[in-house]
Parts: sequence; structure tokens; C-alpha cells
Amino acid sequence: MLALMTIFFSSFVIALSGAMMPGPMLTATISESARRGFWTGPLIVAGHGILELALLAALMIGLAPLLLKEGVFTGIALSGSVILLWMACGMFRSLPSLSLSWQDSGGKKQGRLMVYGVLLSLANPYWYIWWATIGLGYIAQCRMSGIVGIAFFFSGHILGDLAFYALVSGTVAKGRSFLSDRLYRNVLGGCAVFLVAFAFYFAFLGLRNILS
Repeated sequence: MLALMTIFFSSFVIALSGAMMPGPMLTATISESARRGFWTGPLIVAGHGILELALLAALMIGLAPLLLKEGVFTGIALSGSVILLWMACGMFRSLPSLSLSWQDSGGKKQGRLMVYGVLLSLANPYWYIWWATIGLGYIAQCRMSGIVGIAFFFSGHILGDLAFYALVSGTVAKGRSFLSDRLYRNVLGGCAVFLVAFAFYFAFLGLRNILS
């Protein structure tokens, strides 16, 4: 049992430290939480977690070498930049009509947040690299404890993400009373600019691999 708890807590801490790094998913969580409330972070992480579970299964059957190929990284980086640009354009188009007074608790919009979690994960080439290297190393270690070890590893990992993003969305949602519609639009516009910056960075990485 001690080995399983060690797997869980080490996975939790590593996931928590990774979640704290600035990236597209954190940017989207901040931009949406002021309007959609606390559940923004958990719902985005839910979509992210579904995709991670699928990738975990793929790695266990031998997908890691494919993910580490240069051509695969290039394709992911370029397609990811397109996804991020598409999301940023949607945010820019919505700016004139945005209002904090609008509360959206419908299932359709909640489902959209989960889709965001999937898309933002797919768009980040470093997410694949992490799982094909650090994640795969953890899987190899956890296999000594069987499927229970894998379950403890994944539970710790996803709960680390959930803890941080729930904290972020809760903090932003609680601070919404200090935001005016104009300030909120400025914040969202800034987040969209960050998504564009990430998109160009990923495009640069992909094109650099092609040209080299």
C-alpha cells in the first residue's frame, strides 16, 4: 500500500507543477471562468482527462515510439497552431457582445468546455512529448504494481490538474464582482492574444523542423 500511495502522491505533485506552467489551457480557463463560474476549470480538466486516459491506453500498447518521431511532432505543432488560431479568432469575434451578466449553465455549453479541454490538449505538442517520455517512465514503474498501480498513477495525475484548475477558476469566478464588462472584455482580449502567441510559437516549432 505504501508503494501505491507513493505513486499517487508523486504523480499528483508532478501534475500540479506542470499545470502551474503557463499554457493554452490555463489561458482558456482564465478567460472563461469570469463568465461561466467555478465549474469552468473542472469541466476543461474533464475533457483533458478523457483524452489523457485514451493516450495512456495507447502508450501501454506501444504508441510511444510513434509520438517521438520528428514528423509526428511537426504535424502536431502545425495542426495545433491552427486550432489555437481558430479558438482565438472566436474569442476576438465575441468581444463586442460579451457581458458578465450572462450566466450559462446549460448542458450544451458545459459540453463545449469539455471539448475545449480536448482541443487544447491536442493542440499542444509538448503534451504528447511529456506522456511519451516522463509519462511512459511512470507507466513502466507502475506496471510493477499491476493495473492498480496504473490506476493510482492516473488518479494522482488528473487530480493534480483538477486541484490547480479548480483553484484558478474559483479564484477568477469569485473576483468577478470586481470586473466591469469593459474590463472583462480587455481580459478576454488579452487571453486571445496569448493564444495567438502560442499558435505562432507552435507554428514556428513545426516549420523549423521542416526547414532543418
